[in-house]
Amino acid sequence: MSTNLAGLPPRYLRTPEAARFVGLSIRTLEKHRIYGTGPRYSKLGGRVVYRVEDLQEWVDAAAKASTSDPGKVVVLPARRHSPAELEQARHPRR
Repeated sequence: MSTNLAGLPPRYLRTPEAARFVGLSIRTLEKHRIYGTGPRYSKLGGRVVYRVEDLQEWVDAAAKASTSDPGKVVVLPARRHSPAELEQARHPRR
């Protein structure tokens, strides 16, 4: 994604646009938000918005070079996890 955003404020996406951006359903992205397993977001008034940079960072952090590569973080399924599972996913062992 090589757009020139110099001088412009960061671009914010609502949930439907953000879901399309990362290739998930709207409901799955909402569940990630509920369970704390998804990308960073902000609430402006009653609206949830995502910065494009935060979405891209979340996707990039889960990138892997091979099936044995633990990656920077583990993107957990959109469901309830214990605090220990959340911590382990954020800091995988190498």
